[in-house]
Amino acid sequence: MPLTRQAVRGGCQAASASPLQTLPTMPTILASITTLELKFVDYLIIGIYFAFVLGIGWVLRRQMTGTKDYLESGRSLPAWICALGFIGANLGAQEVMGMAASGAKYGIMTSHFYWIGAIPAMIFVAIFMMPFYYGSKARSVPEYLKLRFDEKTRGFNALTFAGMTVMSSGISMYALAKLLNLILGWNFHGCIIVSGLIVLAYILMGGLTSAIYNEVLQFFLIVFGFLPLVLLGLKNVGGWEGLKTKLMPVAENAGFASDAWTHSWSFTGSPATNPMGVEWFGLAMGLGFVLSFGYWCTDFLVIQRAMAAKDMGAARRTPILAAIPKMLFPALVIAPGMIAIAMHSMADSSFHLPAKGDSLDYDLVVPTMLSYYFPTGMLGIGLTALMASFMSGMAGNVTAFNTVFTYDIYQSYIKKDGSDRHYLNVGRWTTVFGILFSMGAAYFAAAFNNIMDVLQLVFAFVNAPLFATFLLGMFWRRTTGHAAFSGLVLGTVAAAIHHGLSLPEKAVAGIKGGWLSIQHVYPSEMAQNFWTAIWAWSTCFVITILVSLATKRTKTDDELRGLVYSLTEKIKEHDTAWWKRPAVFGTVVLLCAVVLNILFF
Repeated sequence: MPLTRQAVRGGCQAASASPLQTLPTMPTILASITTLELKFVDYLIIGIYFAFVLGIGWVLRRQMTGTKDYLESGRSLPAWICALGFIGANLGAQEVMGMAASGAKYGIMTSHFYWIGAIPAMIFVAIFMMPFYYGSKARSVPEYLKLRFDEKTRGFNALTFAGMTVMSSGISMYALAKLLNLILGWNFHGCIIVSGLIVLAYILMGGLTSAIYNEVLQFFLIVFGFLPLVLLGLKNVGGWEGLKTKLMPVAENAGFASDAWTHSWSFTGSPATNPMGVEWFGLAMGLGFVLSFGYWCTDFLVIQRAMAAKDMGAARRTPILAAIPKMLFPALVIAPGMIAIAMHSMADSSFHLPAKGDSLDYDLVVPTMLSYYFPTGMLGIGLTALMASFMSGMAGNVTAFNTVFTYDIYQSYIKKDGSDRHYLNVGRWTTVFGILFSMGAAYFAAAFNNIMDVLQLVFAFVNAPLFATFLLGMFWRRTTGHAAFSGLVLGTVAAAIHHGLSLPEKAVAGIKGGWLSIQHVYPSEMAQNFWTAIWAWSTCFVITILVSLATKRTKTDDELRGLVYSLTEKIKEHDTAWWKRPAVFGTVVLLCAVVLNILFF
């Protein structure tokens, strides 16, 4: 039996629009769950964590003497620190809370965000992309675009990336505010303010280095905080085999085959046969190629961590080292969601997920599981791990935002001849405004019942067309600046048009799509996101090729050396140990990911 803090007590009959809520024996649930019963030791653990977080910033504050220290960590960190920061930056609220939510909503198919949606792209970054990023000494992804193409391409990407980081930070802020509201019973709006101030304090003091070291701390907190939760949950449902059995009625009630929640590829022959509502091509192309490579190869949030490494070898090893724990994280962040929906569907279970409108509030999977399973003390550790992930997500996006705004917008277009001290102050003020803008984005995220849905939508608009630009720019020297800019703009427009003409099933036209007219209805928000990304990437790719053929090159081969693959001297690694060679080490990691796909096929 579970250890005892019942998350939901009593209640009123939930709405019945969701198939998961129409089980014949479905118990009644509340629209919200009660405030958690934290004891002194739980608050003490949380307080110690906050003190430690602020302490890191306080200790590092004296080292922040210039923009290179504040915005780039002085390019001085070892590979293992950068690797944990690399994966830690991706372990924000979107990952922990969003993947658990997706595990409940889509089952084991959520693992695709790791095994095809991360690992191949992370290895590609290490082998092909980092030599360009690190070798060019570009301080940001937009700055690389300026070196490869032109100023207008850099400017457009800087603006769209700044918007994306603010949106992503807002999603993390919304999740943390929701958690603080749950724990303390505080007003949601007050929680938004408190969460923003906490992150603001340690970034202002320690800059990027403070954010990276906190991401390393948060990585270990996630492992030690969530592993007991998974083990207790699996024990309660009878292990993996018991979980598979208990998920059968969930799948059947939703109109799928009984084992649809526990197979990752078997039911992707048609959108109608799996809970994610996407066929194998949409999954492989939309997630496995466009969104995956678009995120890991072009998102400055994660690239910034690798670029903080002390040398080229460390920078290239960073993504591959990070890929090893990344492969295993589905066991920590997806399994709780699958356990939660299985327990929710059991007629004799005292565990129930809260409702949100006429559906379930999947975002509350982890808090509800923590309150149900963890006793005093353990509850404090689990909640601290959860809060750490939210703050890491906010901090990672805000540090990326202040770097891009300072270098690629302010220094490039507003004041080109300022002193280093001046730009350091601008970076700090940008941090303040980034937090304020994130607060506004937090209310946008509140419209969705799964924050991973809205995050992938943002990526489809920004990263999908950008990846097409990078792919052509790095491997086709004929790509021109006019073509890159045209492709990026029209790719983003294509994403907007597709979103405006399509709508997820059971959604209302507006923020979730259909704001132009409803020409196509997708089975789920995630299916719509994948196809939005495909349209954005394809449009950018085709337009960039056509415009390149119709315009003249403005950069010579000499100017493109170190920026285009065929014109860049290859790194020699004959005397390097195999595990330090990205190609060899990356191939081993990739084969492990293939094995996992086969095991859960």
